[in-house]
Amino acid sequence: MGIPKIERGPLVYNLNTYIMVAGFLLTIAGGLIAWGFVVSEFRSALDAHGADIDRLDRRVTALEGTTRILDNHELRISNVEKQATDAATAMRAVEAALNGLAADMKVTREILQRIEAAQSRRVPP
Repeated sequence: MGIPKIERGPLVYNLNTYIMVAGFLLTIAGGLIAWGFVVSEFRSALDAHGADIDRLDRRVTALEGTTRILDNHELRISNVEKQATDAATAMRAVEAALNGLAADMKVTREILQRIEAAQSRRVPP
């Protein structure tokens, strides 16, 4: 005589099968929950970085405006320096002309003094 076999229906499972299916379903649920947290963290990080990028964009725009102002001032300063150099050159030319005129006046005065001296000698007493 052998061990009698118990007849079971076609969908009969033991306790181990139920535990395995429950574990598999919990693993899938845990993975989905973890994925939800990861996606949430990514979105919050994207929002934070988006705010930082907007802030940096505003700062760069302000710096570009300041750079344009500085370039404009640099251009004006270089123009003023060029004008100052041109004015100094013109002043040197005027100074040289005045020195030449002073020398000419000195020579003219000497000539006039000689003419006066010559006339005073010719005048009869």
